[in-house]
Amino acid sequence: MTQHDTRTIVATFAVYLAICLALGFVAWRRTTNLKDFILGGRSLGPWVTALSAQATDMSGWLLLGLPGFAYLAGVESAWLVGGLIVGTWLNWRFVAQPLRERTEALGDALTLPAYFERAFSDTLGLLRPLTAFFILVFFILYASSQFVAAGRLFESLFGLPYAWAVFWGSIVMLAYTFLGGFLAVSWSDVLQGTLMFFALVLVAAMGVHLVGGFDGLHATLNAFNAELLNPWTNVEGAPLGWIGITSSLAWGLGYCGQPHILARFMAIRDPQAMHVARRVAMTWQIVVLIAAMLVGMTALGALPVRLEGAEAEKVFIHMSAQFFPPWIAGICLAGVLAAIMSTASAQLLLSSAAFAEDFYRGLIRKQAGATELLWVGRLGVLGVAAVAFVLALDPGSTVLARVGDAWAGFGATFGPAIVLSLHWKRMTRASAYAGILVGGLTVVAWMALADRGGIFALYAMVPGFLASFLAILVVGNLQRHR
Repeated sequence: MTQHDTRTIVATFAVYLAICLALGFVAWRRTTNLKDFILGGRSLGPWVTALSAQATDMSGWLLLGLPGFAYLAGVESAWLVGGLIVGTWLNWRFVAQPLRERTEALGDALTLPAYFERAFSDTLGLLRPLTAFFILVFFILYASSQFVAAGRLFESLFGLPYAWAVFWGSIVMLAYTFLGGFLAVSWSDVLQGTLMFFALVLVAAMGVHLVGGFDGLHATLNAFNAELLNPWTNVEGAPLGWIGITSSLAWGLGYCGQPHILARFMAIRDPQAMHVARRVAMTWQIVVLIAAMLVGMTALGALPVRLEGAEAEKVFIHMSAQFFPPWIAGICLAGVLAAIMSTASAQLLLSSAAFAEDFYRGLIRKQAGATELLWVGRLGVLGVAAVAFVLALDPGSTVLARVGDAWAGFGATFGPAIVLSLHWKRMTRASAYAGILVGGLTVVAWMALADRGGIFALYAMVPGFLASFLAILVVGNLQRHR
């Protein structure tokens, strides 16, 4: 890449970042209290809700982790994509509108901890901090994965040392999240979601063209390694078996427990417009996931050098920089930054909400005023970001692995509790405690045992989700028969 090309890409980035900061300043003027900061005053339309939810969902892993996985694994990645598509639809169909309506009915609950506390009349006052604790733990891990992704991007483009690349990639995210809160994040998510969509479609189309169409893609994969075309085996030819296939499909279970996605459902202005948002979201989701797979698989034939290990997660970056004019490459690579920023900002925001609303006001200052809570929330953004930054400094980290751990943590800890609280009338306060605690601890324990292989190679989401679901059912039914 020439110096002129680099300057053109930097200029494109600068325009994009300036727009994000401008959104932050505009939102600053409309953010006067914690409700505005956390949920934007429940004022989002269906299109903003849909694009914000999906852009927040599809973090840096969409343009880095997933193409890298498809590059290394081939058609095996279709199991993961299929699970995510089905999980997205189920979440929009059975969780989105009921959660929006119930959180407002419960005294305008602003966060998941507040929702659980009010839904189950938790007079002990422990359910809220327990939920907030798991949110902070898994969001710090999740946010660190986005800082890793930012490091990969700036390291590749500008030759920065990894630590400095992570640092500068996080500054703008912090700035507009700190300033404008939920409104800034949601408005910028529309820009970012649109940018991610067109960047992926453009690079995928170029990749398919470079390998000679879909017939050429089939021939390329077959020539490189025929096992890349077999969805039932890994690249070494070993059967995936039920553990491998179930682990990939199980990613779809995680949607109903992700606080940063659920917050978008809670913020829509009209719950009856949720069906419009669902259609927009599903169209976006299906297109970008398939495009990300194609980017990874076509790169095998398009790129002149083979990428190994964590370097495979730079496939999209290399495809954009090598095969497009600098200004188009700049737009495509801004899509990577958009994916990172859209998720990281939401995670920082929800972490700060848990800190301000559920720890600070819930346990320290119950009489804290609106302005005080707003600034506690903003300072919480800085604190969570600092811890996530430290965790992201390991250059051997992969985006997909870190996202997978955090995704499993949220999905298993909160997913069953959310679904059953909305659709099972027998759920009780005790069963909510049991489900959240059992789900969270099972995931942590399973991840700690993953290196042992065997059954522990199964994605932690599966045992965690099942254990949480069963704990809620068992405790709820036992209380009913007492």
